Amino acid sequence: MSEQMTAKVDVDLAQPSILSRRNPLRYVMLLGGLAVLVMLPYWIYPPVAMDILCWGLFAISVDLLLGFTGLLSFGHAAFWGGSAYCTGLIATHWGVPFPVAVLGGSVFSMLIAWPIGYLSVRRTGIYFAMVTLAFAQMLYFIANQARDLTGGENGLQGIPRNFFGIEAVETDPFYFYYVGAVLILLGILLAWRVVNSPFGRVLTAVRDNPARARALGYDVERYKITVFVISAGLAGLAGGVFAVSHQFASLQELMWTTSGKVVLVTVLGGIGTLWGGLVGAGVVVTLEDFLASSGFEGIGLITGTIFVVIVLLFRHGIWGTGRNVLRRYVLERRQRARD
Repeated sequence: MSEQMTAKVDVDLAQPSILSRRNPLRYVMLLGGLAVLVMLPYWIYPPVAMDILCWGLFAISVDLLLGFTGLLSFGHAAFWGGSAYCTGLIATHWGVPFPVAVLGGSVFSMLIAWPIGYLSVRRTGIYFAMVTLAFAQMLYFIANQARDLTGGENGLQGIPRNFFGIEAVETDPFYFYYVGAVLILLGILLAWRVVNSPFGRVLTAVRDNPARARALGYDVERYKITVFVISAGLAGLAGGVFAVSHQFASLQELMWTTSGKVVLVTVLGGIGTLWGGLVGAGVVVTLEDFLASSGFEGIGLITGTIFVVIVLLFRHGIWGTGRNVLRRYVLERRQRARD
């Protein structure tokens, strides 16, 4: 009997309806998340809080591909860094409010993502990852050579934070955080809507069994290209806010290590969880800031060790493991109520 109960629990844990929309716990968690979003710059240095949100949205954009479509991209730095440069150039040369510049950078990322996605999605597995990495390195080379436009190795410096002449937002990182957080929140809501839509259900079907999805009449390549472009736009939105926050865009944003870092953040938070990206970003960014402030130079050693521990002990990531524990608790309570 106990084995049957365990099997039933394992099956039910895979059902997202355990915490239905009518369950008050969902609203409690939502309010808790919003409270953390509002209070974050009070607890930690505002620029670090902004970095957490930017990397969180960046990880969510990767999770749209990796967790919900089954595509591992090692070239998402192209969209993060490409938007950072484009946002900086728009803000510097046109003097528009930075939200407009960030949206322009996001559109630029989507434009370059379409041909990259068109050529990449025809491959799967490691081949897809390598093709995206190759395109990202190509963009890195272009940015490095176009010194008159991008500043080359010196980067694009002094990106303005114009915001309708409101000096507090333009000069104070604390107030800038709340304006930037709105843009990040809009990106997160878009990702949530994509996942919880008929389009998102098709993406899951493509991930689980592309041959069956194709047999049912779905154009698998078109769906992959579409989600690839959406993912690039979200990564570009995050990269644009990141560049304006630091008032600087550098070649570091286009390097392959940036793509590797965001994959690490996604896996730490939990693949296929969507919200796990924010948790993973919080852990990685906060830890890196703490170690850097303490003068420790082996930051990669510590973050790599934590990554290995999480993968070995919590194969669903931090958020995924916590979600499964909560679902198991709900199921046990329901079972006791029935008994």
